[in-house]
Parts: sequence; structure tokens; C-alpha cells
Amino acid sequence: MSYTCDVCSAVYTCKYNLKSHLKTHIGERHFKCTICEAAFFWKQQLTNHMRTHTGEKPYKCDKCDAAFAQTGHLTKHKRMHTGEKPYKCTMCSAAFASSGQRKKHTRIHTGERPYKCTMCRAAFSSSGGLEVHKRTHTGEKPYKCTICSAAFAQSGSLSEHMRVHTGERPFICTICGETFSKHGYIARHIRVHTGERPCKCTVCGAVFSEAGLLQKHLRIHTGERRHKCSICCAAFFERGYLKIHMRTHTGEKPYKCTVCSAHFAMSQSLKRHIRTHTGERPYQCNTCNVAFSDSSSLSKHKRIHTGERPYKCTACGASFTESGSLKIHLRGHTGEKPYKCTTCDAAFSALWSLKTHMGTHTGKRPYKCTTCSAAFSRRQLMKYHMRLHTGERP
Repeated sequence: MSYTCDVCSAVYTCKYNLKSHLKTHIGERHFKCTICEAAFFWKQQLTNHMRTHTGEKPYKCDKCDAAFAQTGHLTKHKRMHTGEKPYKCTMCSAAFASSGQRKKHTRIHTGERPYKCTMCRAAFSSSGGLEVHKRTHTGEKPYKCTICSAAFAQSGSLSEHMRVHTGERPFICTICGETFSKHGYIARHIRVHTGERPCKCTVCGAVFSEAGLLQKHLRIHTGERRHKCSICCAAFFERGYLKIHMRTHTGEKPYKCTVCSAHFAMSQSLKRHIRTHTGERPYQCNTCNVAFSDSSSLSKHKRIHTGERPYKCTACGASFTESGSLKIHLRGHTGEKPYKCTTCDAAFSALWSLKTHMGTHTGKRPYKCTTCSAAFSRRQLMKYHMRLHTGERP
């Protein structure tokens, strides 16, 4: 026998479960916390809540030292060890360890963002995302490291940070045995073995190995740049890009080459630079066999063969092979010049223009010929010079 809710048509096999469900419609919360003002529909919810006050965590994992206040949380945690992902997306091949993760993932396909910030126009697909976002307004970082002075807006960020001190790498690939400090790292790594790219962009058809990469990609289409620089007018799709951009103001270059004295603001820039010493060019074009030291250069090069210009200006219709070229072009319409010289009043729409300009003040010539001792203030001048050695005609 089945019992149907008259309000929302939910079906239950037990009359008691239907009775409990009806409380969600009438708002009846009989079970009240004696310490705070929280109230709940069911007694078990109150029991679970009381543990937030007492700190009690009676449910322990038999594989590691983790302990939890609720059996459901322990069940989800165990799936990290077993790799079980019983909740499958009905729109793509993605699978998840919990129904909540699947629900959040589904919003990538639907575009739903039900959680809205009351301080700005930002909206989020999860309540947790909204709570973390609010801290960008308040500056709150409640999760503090007990070993160093680092503080974080998210508890998960603190947990990951602690592994820097402990060296712990609890996530093990069952295929090759490589270990990782973050669960997200192993999820991405396994797709190296499987080649799986389950997340597809509904606008242009691009595919990605994880939902986070798809979400970042979608901002190219929407133009959303929520991460704004507090010093200039620059804005970015991702927080990581803003962090890197801030180094153009601070001059910070934390990544050092062990071969020469070069310093870089980005780890990827250092990796590419190292290849100038080793001569390594691991990315080869399958059309003309030209090889490159980084994957992005290969992707740009391939557009010479395909004629693809995927980045289009919404103001005048001009199209470009690179997103960076479009970004600089758009500043021609807006008049934006976010890169300012710290010595004079000059300002530029592109970072490379500022770097070239700074050479007029410093006299630096960072672009060196690999054949002779000539050095230049601009990369383009060095390229022209190199043709004297190669005999190439422009």
C-alpha cells in the first residue's frame, strides 16, 4: 500500500513517513534546541544538531582516523576509500558519491543558481558557495592554522593546508599507485588513465574532465568577471587569475629558476622557461610536425591550419584566435588601460606594452639572442634580429 502527499504528490510506503513529511509543508518544528534557537521537524535532527554543541562524533571510520556526528556523513566518507559513486547524472556520464553532489552538478546543465548574495549580484548553485562568497565582503577567515599564521575562509582549505605541514597524501590512485594530498587531484588524475571528459559545454560543444573546468569555461560565453582588482579596473573569470594579476602591482615573483637568476609570477611561466634551458618541446602539431614548449602555443598554432577564430567581439564583430587578444581588443572600445607605469603617468591596455615601456626607464633588455650577444627591450625586435641568423625573410 502507498501513501501520497496531497500537497506535493510525494509517495511513501509507510504512513508514519508521510506524517513526518507533511511537517515540511506546515512548518511544524516541535523539537527545539535548549542551547540555541534552532528547531527541527524530527527528533533525530535535534539529536544530530546537539552534537554541534557537544562536539560528539560517535561514528568512526574503520579505514582512517576520521569521525563523524552523523551516520550519513560516515557513509559518504567511506566512499572516498571505496571509490563508490552510486549517484549518476541523467544528462552526462558523471557519477557522484552523494546525492547532494549530483544535485549541485545538475545545475551545471540547467544553469540554475538559486542562492543569491544580498550585497552584490552574484548567485551560486550551492548554499555553501554563497556562504564562502559572503566572506569576500566581510573579509572573515574563521579557519586558522595552529602551526603557522595562515587563515582560511573554508574549513576544507584549512584541512588541505595542514597537509603542507604533515606531508600527508591520503589519496592513492589504484591504477598507478601515485598519491595525492587532495581528493580533487586524484579525481582529475584518474581521467588521465581513462581519457574521460564527461562535462560538455552546451554553447560550443567543448568537453572537460571536471565540472569546475566547465564552470570556468562558461564564463567565456557569459562574460562574467566577478573577481575584481582593488587597485585598477581589471576583472577576471577566476580568483586564481586575480591573485596572479596582483603580482603586476606588487612585483612579487615567487617562482625561481634553478639554472639562471630568472624569477616568475606564475609557476607555469617557470615551467615554460625551464624548457629554454633543456630545449624540450613536447607538444607537436600533427599537421606540420612543428613542436612547442607548451600546450597553449600548440593550440594557438593549430588555428593557422583550421582558420578557427573562436573569440568574437560583441561590439564590432572582430574575431581572434586567442582570448587574450580579444580581451586587449575590447579595451580599445572601452578605453580601459589597467596597466599603469609606477614611474610616469603612462597607462596601457596590455601588460606586454607596459613591460616594453618600463624598459625606457630601466634600460633593461630582457630578450637575448641565443646565437650572439645582442639583447632587446621587445620580443618582436628580437624575432626580427633572429632572422639575420636564420636567413628567413618576413
